[in-house]
Amino acid sequence: MGNPNKERRPTVLCLSGHDPGGGAGIQADIETVAALGGHAFSLISAHTVQDTTDVTRVQAMDLALLREQAAALLADAAPRAIKVGLLASAAQAGFVSELTRQTGAPVVLDPVLRAGGGAELAPAGLVDALAALLPQIEVLTPNAAEARRLVPGAGDLDACGRDLVRRGARNVLITGGDEPGEGVINRWYRSDGSPRAFAWPRLAGPFHGAGCTLAAAIATLLARGESVGAALADAQAWVHAALQRGFAPGKGRMIPGRWS
Repeated sequence: MGNPNKERRPTVLCLSGHDPGGGAGIQADIETVAALGGHAFSLISAHTVQDTTDVTRVQAMDLALLREQAAALLADAAPRAIKVGLLASAAQAGFVSELTRQTGAPVVLDPVLRAGGGAELAPAGLVDALAALLPQIEVLTPNAAEARRLVPGAGDLDACGRDLVRRGARNVLITGGDEPGEGVINRWYRSDGSPRAFAWPRLAGPFHGAGCTLAAAIATLLARGESVGAALADAQAWVHAALQRGFAPGKGRMIPGRWS
């Protein structure tokens, strides 16, 4: 007789950096996946030196070690979704492509290019490597600044979203938390439908780890079997509630309250 608990928790393979303060990165992923009823497999793309204010150093993990870790995991279990956060080298984008081909699981990519405190996080060649990865991405979740950086010269965010879809991403959710205004508008662009806007009240911040939390939530809901549209709507609502529960563990930005 088989184990009755087998497969009760959908698994999400998370590839993200390690934030020692726990606000963003792999800890944000693990907490979010668990809070939404999933189980996180974790691969650490980079170690960082950072606090709740900014990042001062990023050290990429050895690619051979990541491949070895992934091989061991995938020989044992099959993730239902993949969440990708900070990539510390262009070669790591190629590694994501390998994972996608090996698993066939939908990929949610949060293109982390700059820290909320302003530190540059995109190494040489990463933006071009991300562009090459777009056709394998189910959901791309850039904030407005990241979207403009991925599509230099675009006239507005609508042009960014349309271009990213044209280049292969099946769904693009451009978040507007870093844009001015009384409210926050997140825009969903897709290959098989018209754009859709989601409006949210702006909460007092600033926040650290909101983007990581949103991408991990979307990946978990996809792993649970939700459609893309439902996962985007439900993940945003869940993250908004987490931000309402936000707290400041240090002297800098607040982090989402991922546990109710």
